[in-house]
Amino acid sequence: MARPVALPRHLRDAIVAWALECRPNEACGIVSADRVADEAGQPSTFHRLTNAAASPYRFIVHPTEQLRLMLELDDAGQVVWGIVHSHVRSPAEPSPTDVDLAFYPDALHLICSLADPDDPAVRAWRIRDGVATEVPLEVGEYRGPEADVRRSRDGVAARPEARRGESEAG
Repeated sequence: MARPVALPRHLRDAIVAWALECRPNEACGIVSADRVADEAGQPSTFHRLTNAAASPYRFIVHPTEQLRLMLELDDAGQVVWGIVHSHVRSPAEPSPTDVDLAFYPDALHLICSLADPDDPAVRAWRIRDGVATEVPLEVGEYRGPEADVRRSRDGVAARPEARRGESEAG
């Protein structure tokens, strides 16, 4: 069995909130960290991204948002710790399409199931070489620096606590 990874509760809650907000379509996003999970990376930020497919059956991260976010993460010395998406009606398990389209072998895949919207489930998976292996997820309090949740707006990450009209990129 894989070694458990820790996910701060506020990030798990933000993932669930985003999945619920995006219904009836699948939600998507990225969790960034100082290092990948295999290197004991500490997830610190959930970046809400647009599902360009606008579909309840699949997701495609908006390419412009993805490019801008990847450049921001690189500039900030951050990495993709987890790739997030939701399943509107099915379990929090990778579908064959999820496995086929898993192009980041060092990132975890966090799937939020809304099959029971009163009790959403978030599970983590490592997908490498066409094989999905569940990674135990320990949800708890955050122990690292500067955790936040960001929403992409036209590719610019904004802190939710910023006043209207203000945003802070990076």
